[in-house]
Amino acid sequence: MERKIYNDLLKWKKTIKKPLLLYGPKQVGKTFSVLDFGKRNYKNIVYLNTENYKDFIDILKREKSPERLILKLSVLSGETILKEDTLIILDNVCDINIVKTIKLFGTEENPYSIIMITSRKDNLAKFKGEELTFKAMYPIDFEEFLVNTDKKQLIAFIKDSYLNNTPMPFHQVALDLYNDYLTTGGYPEVVDNYIKGVDSNQIDAIKQKILDVIKQETIYSNSLIDIQRGIDVINSLACQLLKDNKKFQYGNIKKGSRSKDYEACINFLGINGIIHRSFKLLDVKSPLSSFKDKESFKLYPNDVGLLYNMMHLNKIKFMSDDSIRRTLMETDVANTLINLGYSLYYYQSEGKTEINFVIQNRMGEIIPIEILNMNLSKAKALSLFMSKFKVSTPIRITEDNFSKKKNVRYIPVYATFCLKDL
Repeated sequence: MERKIYNDLLKWKKTIKKPLLLYGPKQVGKTFSVLDFGKRNYKNIVYLNTENYKDFIDILKREKSPERLILKLSVLSGETILKEDTLIILDNVCDINIVKTIKLFGTEENPYSIIMITSRKDNLAKFKGEELTFKAMYPIDFEEFLVNTDKKQLIAFIKDSYLNNTPMPFHQVALDLYNDYLTTGGYPEVVDNYIKGVDSNQIDAIKQKILDVIKQETIYSNSLIDIQRGIDVINSLACQLLKDNKKFQYGNIKKGSRSKDYEACINFLGINGIIHRSFKLLDVKSPLSSFKDKESFKLYPNDVGLLYNMMHLNKIKFMSDDSIRRTLMETDVANTLINLGYSLYYYQSEGKTEINFVIQNRMGEIIPIEILNMNLSKAKALSLFMSKFKVSTPIRITEDNFSKKKNVRYIPVYATFCLKDL
């Protein structure tokens, strides 16, 4: 699998000598990507799964000299550790003692390449420090999907049409592939089996297995009661998003549920990248983070393929129900925006017209993004938003080709990954 993280790891190797902490949900391909990077760029690799090496953790607690630690790590692994030419990989890092010791290598003179891997982003508050470099990893996005299905040339056409705002010559081809992506999702094992032509029922079984692994992560919640509550939240995502009003409602989990019962587990799931939260905006001013309504939000699963399974869909139902397909599109756009580094917000007027996403780029520019509802003869939400707020780059996400009408950019849904260039 070719992943974007590879280029990020190359930059780290060439420019920064601080140990790298790579974080992201389980099953997104962190370990595979780091091992692949090591094989292609180092003479040898020292790999330790810290869950299985109690002796290693005991050494870390006692040893505070980097050179002596390298010597003992070499003995423990049976590998010669070469300065500049060995990649040291510490997987499943959760113990603060590991991180504290690895921070000893966080100097500009450090000659050793060390990557730590964790699925527990909630631990980053404990792990933080200038001695480390941090990098997030997510499931495969549509651009990576095209790369791995041997459609790189199509990416070039999409990016060219996006930059020049001209129709994409292979629009229907891209849209058909995007529909395949919506039903498949971005977990590497699923994509790999899709490429191999595995039966859709088997692919759904793989997605269900991944979903079960993700639910097991709730065992790391701070209290036992939040384990089941976290699973209940995940199980409710499909019905929450299929409502006309996609605002998360606690009563849809079980009767009598209250926000105080579920806030801790929702925070845990969100911090660890299992779900993404989009807050309703009370006003559209900079910075957007100061105007979010903490009580009103939507929750999206971190992968559209998993949501497809949660909805118990098949290809016929998917292609015939515009509302379901639009919900999957909205979920994918949410995940893509998160991958690009944006925070998620949405706007809803008193008349219930809604802008699906409102984002703010690094220059402070506020950008409304509406997913066009093909069942409506006229899209009014974005027009009303533009008349109320001054915005310079309004966007409609559509299943049609690139175009521009009345100062609004129409962008095909398959080109959402291009929004990093905003």
